[in-house]
Amino acid sequence: MHMVEVKGILSSKNGMNLYRGCSHGCIYCDSRSRCYQMQHDFEDIEVKRNAIELLEDALKRKREKCMISTGAMTDPYIPLEIQLQHTRKCLQLIEKYNFGLAIQTKSNRILRDLDVLKCINEKTKCVVQMTLTTFDEDSCRLIEPNVSTTKERFEVLKVMKENGIPTVVWISPILPFINDTAENINGILNYCEEAGVKGIICFGMGLTLRNGNREYFYRALDEKFPGLKERYIQSYGNMYDIRSKNNQELMELFYRRCKQNGILYDPNVVFSYLNTFEQKNSTRQISIFDL
Repeated sequence: MHMVEVKGILSSKNGMNLYRGCSHGCIYCDSRSRCYQMQHDFEDIEVKRNAIELLEDALKRKREKCMISTGAMTDPYIPLEIQLQHTRKCLQLIEKYNFGLAIQTKSNRILRDLDVLKCINEKTKCVVQMTLTTFDEDSCRLIEPNVSTTKERFEVLKVMKENGIPTVVWISPILPFINDTAENINGILNYCEEAGVKGIICFGMGLTLRNGNREYFYRALDEKFPGLKERYIQSYGNMYDIRSKNNQELMELFYRRCKQNGILYDPNVVFSYLNTFEQKNSTRQISIFDL
């Protein structure tokens, strides 16, 4: 871990990343790609020391309320968050100033902040996004070794449902020759249906490989799935967009089950939902964190 001072915290689209780098160890992680120009080891997590002050200043200056998003590049609930509580403090500011929240994670540590999430959702809109890639727990541990298992993430989705907080699931990535099966997709969709998710984001059955994450992915394949790297190289070479040979069949399954269960599945529709701010009470309520 190392600390840095930054000049800003919100992007032009109101997204923020409180950390850079990650310790979850997911073998497919796109954030390792060199195009993001990270100047430190990926596991040496960069902490934006002044993030909380910058966020409060930005929220005070905004003329219109909007959705604030976090978790696109680095999970906001990496283990360091338990000690530093940067995410929790920022959620408290979002609640205090009556903004909405779209937060993405793979960790059940988010349940620590259920009280704040509920308060945000009572006044505006809070959407919890959870990535689910691998229904089988043993396979999940190989692919995503240091995060909550798929079953644990499913339990988070159910807790959110019980508390009236809408959820969106990312089915991404799906790894050819590993979890690109109807059994896996059906298992994940069973979880989504039981948890009553609002929408699912899936761009296709496959993954992307760029310089940086490709090398890490192949090293992980050598370690965890001996012989599979050669199969990838033979099938895909140095392609960026890696599509499962089962893509059409699995996407038809995905569309059919989403339609049957009233789950949003068009990425543009789901992103529109995530980005649309909703004011449930126009009168400023007293924040629990003002007391």
